[in-house]
Amino acid sequence: MAKVIYNVTLSVSEEVHEPWLSWMKGTHIPDVLGTGCFEWAKLLRVHAFEQGGLTYAVMYCAASMEEYERYISAHSGRLQAEHEALYKDTVVAFRTMLEVLQELSPKIN
Repeated sequence: MAKVIYNVTLSVSEEVHEPWLSWMKGTHIPDVLGTGCFEWAKLLRVHAFEQGGLTYAVMYCAASMEEYERYISAHSGRLQAEHEALYKDTVVAFRTMLEVLQELSPKIN
């Protein structure tokens, strides 16, 4: 079974940046992990040319496509609605699903 990375890239306006980041770390990401559909999550800052905001990515790793699909069908609607209710006009999200084809680690001699 191939692992799946659910990636959410978010453009966050500067005026809500700090409370949004705190909410993501303390509430939203733990709630997503609490569904039991993902093995881990990583919150990343995207360093690129930005106009009027900051960009982040959140990567969630599911053990299988079935776990990802379970999240989408049973949990994503509610969790996305919570995010939108708080940050509708100040955060734009773009979601992608990536299938892990191979995991590599450096060789240690």
